[in-house]
Amino acid sequence: MITLHHCPNTRSSGARSLLEQMGVPYELHAMDMRTGENRQPAYLTINPLGKVPAVTEDGALVTEQGAIFLYLADRFPEAKMAPPIGDPLRGPFLRWLFFYGSAFEPAIVDHAQKRDPGTASMSPYGSYEAVIDVLRGQLAKGPWLLGERLTAADILWGVALGWTMMFGVVPKHPEFVTFAERVAALPGVRSAAAKDAELAAAHEAARGKG
Repeated sequence: MITLHHCPNTRSSGARSLLEQMGVPYELHAMDMRTGENRQPAYLTINPLGKVPAVTEDGALVTEQGAIFLYLADRFPEAKMAPPIGDPLRGPFLRWLFFYGSAFEPAIVDHAQKRDPGTASMSPYGSYEAVIDVLRGQLAKGPWLLGERLTAADILWGVALGWTMMFGVVPKHPEFVTFAERVAALPGVRSAAAKDAELAAAHEAARGKG
């Protein structure tokens, strides 16, 4: 059984959305980030960084967004959320999974914190503007990152664009808004959002009693 280590309304909402969209069974280890539960020793033995998501199965631990999405999509090939090895789309699929963590996240964090990324030769992403332009150009081809084929990469990016636009660290370009709305309308993404809303409300109620 897959166990998803999760805090509602965080980056791990994307992994929960993928599991819901694939329709596979999983156990949820839910934590309240606002009380620092993910920074307590019990969870730090799973992920010493205290970050979510993390996935465990049969003693195996997977962290990092791109790795988790790849693991889950390959683990359940019947859901058809990853092009198999040998498929011409496999390379582009991997590219967009890992472009997220390698370029997009560092770029938007530096941008939000108003940090100088350094010289282009030293920066892992070059420039914030270049990252935004590359992503915008790809999404303009639509409807999905790989054209007509929905994959796990779309859920990763759609959920991420939703929250980064909400917080104002990514501009609301039409390509981003349309894509995020398309992903948000997927049954599994809607289901995960509803369950996260219930979980967040339960956490808030528990904090109130404390």
